[in-house]
Amino acid sequence: MATTRRSILVSLLAHDQEFQRLQADDARAAAARAGFDAEVLFADNSAILQIQQLYRAIHRPAEARPAVIVVETVVGEGLERVAHAAVEAGIGWILINRRVAYLEELRRRHPQLPISMVGTDQIEVGRLQARQFRTLLTADCGLVLYLQGPADTSVAQERRQGAAEGLAGSRIELRALDGDWTEASGDHAIERWLRLKTSEGVRPHLLGCQNDAMAVGAGRALEASSARPELARLPRTGCDGLPDGGRRLVDMRKLAATVITPSNTGPAVELVARALKGAQAAPELARRRR
Repeated sequence: MATTRRSILVSLLAHDQEFQRLQADDARAAAARAGFDAEVLFADNSAILQIQQLYRAIHRPAEARPAVIVVETVVGEGLERVAHAAVEAGIGWILINRRVAYLEELRRRHPQLPISMVGTDQIEVGRLQARQFRTLLTADCGLVLYLQGPADTSVAQERRQGAAEGLAGSRIELRALDGDWTEASGDHAIERWLRLKTSEGVRPHLLGCQNDAMAVGAGRALEASSARPELARLPRTGCDGLPDGGRRLVDMRKLAATVITPSNTGPAVELVARALKGAQAAPELARRRR
C-alpha cells in the first residue's frame, strides 16, 4: 500500500505508566528512522476517551487523517466498531497485544490496507513467571496472590494461562486479584482483598503481579496494613523489567524478580512503514521475550 500520507497515529493506555511511556518513545523513534511522523495519544486508561480520540482522528479531513492507527486498546475486545470505521475511511489498523477474531475479516475485505497484530508471546511470559514462583517457593507449594490485568484482555488471559501451565504438577495455588496495570489498581486490589472476610487467616507466601507497576502499588498496600503487619515482608514479583523500573527495583530488593518484556510499538511502526512503502504486512507478528 504505497501512500503519500506520512502520519501514523499511536494510541496507548496511560502516560503515567512507565511501560506506556517507553512504548511512546519507541514508536516515535521507529517512525523517525523510517521517515514518518508518529502522533501519540494517551487514553488515561479510559475506553470512552480512547474511542473519542480515535473517532476524531478518523473523521478528520482526508488529507489530515493518519495513514495507519497503531493501538493498544483499553478494553480487551479490541474496539471492533472503531476498527471498521477506520478501514472504511482508508486507514490501516494495527493492534498491540490484542488477539481478536475480527482482524481476519478486515484483512479479507480490505487487502490493500495494513491490518495486523503485533504482540509479545504472553503465554511464554506467564511460564517464565511461574518458573520464578517455583524458584522462590522452594518447597514447590504455597499460595500466590496473583494480581492480573483486566480480565477481558488477551494479555492478562495468556499470562495467567502460561503461569498455570508452568505451575502444573506443583502444589502452588494462584489466587487471582484484578487490577488495570496501574500502581493505584494494585493498591486498591490489595485493600479490597484485606477487607474480605475470606482473607482472614489466609497466609499467602508470595505476591505475583502481571506487571511491575501493580507490584509497586500492591506492595505499598501490604506495607500499610496495620491489621496484617506480617504481610509487609511478603516477596513480590512483576513483569516489564524496565531499566529504571522493575530491574532497578530488583537491584534494590524491593522486587524479588521481574520478567523483561519488549515494547511492541517500534516493531509495529516498522511493519507499518514497510507496508506504506508497498510491502505486504504480515497478519500477525508475535515476538518472543528478550
